[in-house]
Amino acid sequence: MAINLDHLNAPQRQAVEALDGPLLILAGAGAGKTKTLTERIRHLIYKGVAPHQILAITFTNKAAREMRERLHRMLESDKNLNRPVTSFERPFVSTFHALCVFILKAEHQKVGIHKHFTIFDKADGKRAIKEALEKKGLDPKLHEPERILSIISKEKGRDTTAEEYAIHSEGGYFTSVVAEIWTEYEKILKRDSALDFDDLLLKTARLLRNDKEVRMKYQNFWQYVHIDEYQDTNKVQYEISKLLVGDRHNICVVGDIDQNIYSWRGADIQNILNFERDYSEAKVIILEENYRSTKTILNAANIIIEKNRIRRKKNLFTSNSEGDRIGIYSGFDEVAEANFIVSKVREFIKNGMRPDEIAVLYRANFQSRALEEAFLVEGVPYQLLGTQFFDRREVKDILSYIRAALNPDALSDKKRIINVPARGLGKTTVAKIFLSQEEGLPAATKLKLRSFNELLEEIKKTAEEKSPSETVAFVIRASGLEDEWKAAKKEEDAERLLNAYELASFAARYDSLPLGEGIEKFLEDAALQSDQDTLDEEKNGVRLMTVHASKGLEFDIVFISGLEDGLFPHQKVTKEGITPEEAEEERRLFYVALTRARKKVFLTYAQVRMVYGRRQVNIPSEFIFDVPEELTEEEIFNEEGIPRRPLMRIDF
Repeated sequence: MAINLDHLNAPQRQAVEALDGPLLILAGAGAGKTKTLTERIRHLIYKGVAPHQILAITFTNKAAREMRERLHRMLESDKNLNRPVTSFERPFVSTFHALCVFILKAEHQKVGIHKHFTIFDKADGKRAIKEALEKKGLDPKLHEPERILSIISKEKGRDTTAEEYAIHSEGGYFTSVVAEIWTEYEKILKRDSALDFDDLLLKTARLLRNDKEVRMKYQNFWQYVHIDEYQDTNKVQYEISKLLVGDRHNICVVGDIDQNIYSWRGADIQNILNFERDYSEAKVIILEENYRSTKTILNAANIIIEKNRIRRKKNLFTSNSEGDRIGIYSGFDEVAEANFIVSKVREFIKNGMRPDEIAVLYRANFQSRALEEAFLVEGVPYQLLGTQFFDRREVKDILSYIRAALNPDALSDKKRIINVPARGLGKTTVAKIFLSQEEGLPAATKLKLRSFNELLEEIKKTAEEKSPSETVAFVIRASGLEDEWKAAKKEEDAERLLNAYELASFAARYDSLPLGEGIEKFLEDAALQSDQDTLDEEKNGVRLMTVHASKGLEFDIVFISGLEDGLFPHQKVTKEGITPEEAEEERRLFYVALTRARKKVFLTYAQVRMVYGRRQVNIPSEFIFDVPEELTEEEIFNEEGIPRRPLMRIDF
């Protein structure tokens, strides 16, 4: 029986049927790239490729999960396949970081790390940098740990180690401080058998590059490689992809140059621009038909992005309706802007729209304060992305208990929880314990320490013999945290207990995995959470988020707020000002914001805004003037914050 591809348009079908050799799919926003990728993988399997030989890499956990679920449903129900695809044979779908964790755990002995190595998140990294500064007698208040960590992260993304940075970097005093602290930071990571996010990529790339046996193993294991959002890869991710592909050149990359918005995180747009140079036999397919937005929105988006020079020409089109004009609102200040947005949202909800189909986007995180206040005052449900559940103190405490139990070298985790809840161990006592000076401690203190170590042993045994959710529940109970929170009368303690129970519910997602594997995957995913992973899809509230966090998402109604010169496009406060490359990225960011919307876009700005404690008079963003007047309409409010003109009806 021939496989039916009639539901694909012509370019999508070409991409699905181009199975061997390098393939570049330039996919515009809303052009069905995920559908094209999953259909291509299904077609590979239909043509006889073993499912487990297929690798697909995405950039967010959410995207990986959705692709994995879509593929699994597709393969389980496909009558064209000779037999059902079991869970053990399925394609490997993950993020770059999760892929590297998989490889490093399998090859931990060759890398020289503990199998249950700890993954340092940003907070762990800042704490380690602070410790390194103090060890070197430097004041963390004068040498910002976050700034030093950011420099280290960028350098690791460029495939640079601490030793190489110390030898080759040029600069003055601060550069020498970074080199010294980076070396000390690496010692702390090694002491704790820990890797930070950038190490996951860097150590995997170095392992694949330097160990031919390991490289050939994974090249033979995954014979067809797919990479989504290729325009957002950094140098190390680019190297990993080339090392995994090898001489077969069976690589399919999907991306959109017009949506490259992560250069500040190390993404190199040249990776996608030079794909045909890297693979001279590459086939290029452009997906331009948009299935998401109205003609009005796409016309505006096309006009906006045409001004950029660093791109390949692409023009989105759609068979969707013309749609409403783009609304433009000018408020006196950020309060008026927020009140306008909330009033409009209330009208949409009143007309039958679900709150979670509405998004309010902003360029900088500080803008959320005025918006949140307006939503709270009006009682309109909302959800703020970026408020990380896994950054909460109680959640990190429970995770530290499990990490310390499984990884005996996790000194930072032990320091975190040795006195949580309080065990009567003072700072001096704790310092002696971690300096291996336990012999001189009083007998009562030694007993408390023995009890703590026995607790870690019990947690380790539970983690090895019980499910992840049972392990989390055991930690909450056996650590004494549950009793402490229940005994306390403060509201925040009751909330901590609820968050702890929520962590157990999250862990239950991994209960179906084999013993040992489930707890490892739980800890891994908890460490690799991103802003989009905080999105509670069951919570019916308006989504508030940065434009960066919105990438890959879509909504019926989108408000793009703070469109003021200097804020969006953002002007960096430097002597040189914004570079042409940075200006183009700001324009791409606005393009991404526009193309999140299905039916209606509002562009808003404040004439006066409080920025870092100072009132600032603004002029509208150039992006507002770039949208043709015939595609827009002015939104006017009276003093009471009620629209003078009735809301235009939108078909839901």
